[in-house]
Amino acid sequence: MTVPFRIDLAGKVAVVTGGGGVLCSRMAQALAECGAKVAVLDLDLDAAEAVAAALRADGLSARGFTANVLERPSLESAAELIRAEFGPCDLLLNGAGGNHPGGTTSKEWLDAADLDEPSLTTFFDLDPQNIQRVFNLNFLGTLIPSQVFARQMVGRAGCSIINISSMNAFRPLTKIPAYSGAKAAVSNFTQWLAVHFAKAGIRVNALAPGFFITSQNRALLMDQATGEFTARSRKILEHTPMGRFGEAGELVGTLLWLASEPASGFVNGVVVPIDGGFSAYSGV
Repeated sequence: MTVPFRIDLAGKVAVVTGGGGVLCSRMAQALAECGAKVAVLDLDLDAAEAVAAALRADGLSARGFTANVLERPSLESAAELIRAEFGPCDLLLNGAGGNHPGGTTSKEWLDAADLDEPSLTTFFDLDPQNIQRVFNLNFLGTLIPSQVFARQMVGRAGCSIINISSMNAFRPLTKIPAYSGAKAAVSNFTQWLAVHFAKAGIRVNALAPGFFITSQNRALLMDQATGEFTARSRKILEHTPMGRFGEAGELVGTLLWLASEPASGFVNGVVVPIDGGFSAYSGV
């Protein structure tokens, strides 16, 4: 048992989107270790099934499924397969998301001279289609799975949705306006949906991770030649009072607390920072 404390999720069906990734695979593992039947959902079926196979090898209940979180028919097909395999969904963890270079500026600050430098991507060069791509993946990639899987929750006790927001939702980071705006939308949507579903008995909350090294951001945070932290990493660490990056397992305690009806049954509409104090620090 690697979970930090025991939460009984026996008999529960948990669907984890983006389940093939570093953080969501660890959270899928924690849910399975607490007795849930876990559907690992990812655009990459091989990645999803690799996570599920590792869980089954440990005697846990899991299976990989493929779906595109931006395509409702794809999700509906997966939802029916999951229902046939495990039963109706009790817990949806909306983990799919991410950034894209097309929604990122080259520099943190705009200098007038930058406007004449073709090698730079300034705010004025950002392609609205790339902005939309990032926004859709994070916001619609949370909304559409919620539409599909929450239908199976209505009228059943103990069901909940847990979204993945970000530190960017509290304070936007430089260079990534699309991702920051999208995660702010996820936090707002979490609160909206918590109110909307309250009478239907479905709780909706969110985790807001601080800075964790994943396969997606490793190249930005670690110098690939030297293995040292990049300048951006050092700036992040300087503004994180605990002075380090988070570990995937450090998301698990909050996840399980929110997943458990006995532990957090009156918690609804919250966005919980898990950030080593980043959001509490003013920089001085």
